[in-house]
Amino acid sequence: MPTSSTKNQMKIFDIEQIRKKLKTCFDNLSAESLEWAAVLVLHAATVPSLMAVMAGITDNLPAVDIVLMLWFGLALLFTKAAVRKDMLNIVTIGFGFMMQAGLLALIFFK
Repeated sequence: MPTSSTKNQMKIFDIEQIRKKLKTCFDNLSAESLEWAAVLVLHAATVPSLMAVMAGITDNLPAVDIVLMLWFGLALLFTKAAVRKDMLNIVTIGFGFMMQAGLLALIFFK
């Protein structure tokens, strides 16, 4: 027989309430917003290692093949955004490319 403390715990973790809350949160989520979040994550993938090199914490640059694969994937996403005339992704990817190129220029021309 459940005690009163177990009943309170069951009310705290009401699965139906959690499911409804998640459904309302994910109803506003779209494929375009997930694509934009993916672009941000891809751009941010090399930033920690580039900042560590700039700060002198390490001398190890990220592997060239990884950086080239990331940039190629971002270039494909940029092309997709240009074809669809998606200005948010065009600006985001273009700004990210400029920031990464600036970080690399600061590292190589210091």
